[in-house]
Amino acid sequence: MLETFTPQLLALFGTSLVETLTMVGLSGLVGALLGIPLGVFLHLTAPGGVLANGALNKGVGVVVNAVRSTPFIILLVAIIPFTRFVTGTSIGTAAAVVPLTVAAAPFIARLVEASLREVDPGRIEAAQAMGASVPQIVFKVLLPEALPGIVGGLTITLVSLTGYSAMAGAIGGGGLGDLGIRYGYQRFLPEVMLAVVLILIVFVQAVQTAGDHLVRRLAHR
Repeated sequence: MLETFTPQLLALFGTSLVETLTMVGLSGLVGALLGIPLGVFLHLTAPGGVLANGALNKGVGVVVNAVRSTPFIILLVAIIPFTRFVTGTSIGTAAAVVPLTVAAAPFIARLVEASLREVDPGRIEAAQAMGASVPQIVFKVLLPEALPGIVGGLTITLVSLTGYSAMAGAIGGGGLGDLGIRYGYQRFLPEVMLAVVLILIVFVQAVQTAGDHLVRRLAHR
């Protein structure tokens, strides 16, 4: 088994790990930049919200749910024209970031919306009574109070993106998933597949542990 892991293959493992970290990191970051404001918007426009607008909330919610309900492997293929428009290609690590981000943003939005619902309505009412504007309510009441839940949601998202990134390897997205398929499956090297799985497990454990630690620190501020 050990003779399988030549220096060239070990170097490929390193490159693939960097590609996976890039895919997960970039899509998680851009997904958060899009998903957090979207989640705040859904909360504010929900019935009883500060900017309650049933029709607008429902319309945006339908789009969010439609993307969330689409299996990722189908989403990968369905938005290839958009991916090619954004990155100039439909294969490789950069191309894989696009569908990963599209999948992450609505997922994060719903998690953020759920976290904001847990904020004590009394705090919002008190802020309104003191004449706070909507931005002040968002940035000084809602987001600070919901921050532990939001961080927990982002942790869950990064873990999910790790699995999605491996799936992206099935269509040439690069990363550990691509390595596992090309060498572990197509070349009948189960030890390579096992190594890929173990690396992904360790990575997910590290992300989850770091996220849980940060949530505990924020919750006991």
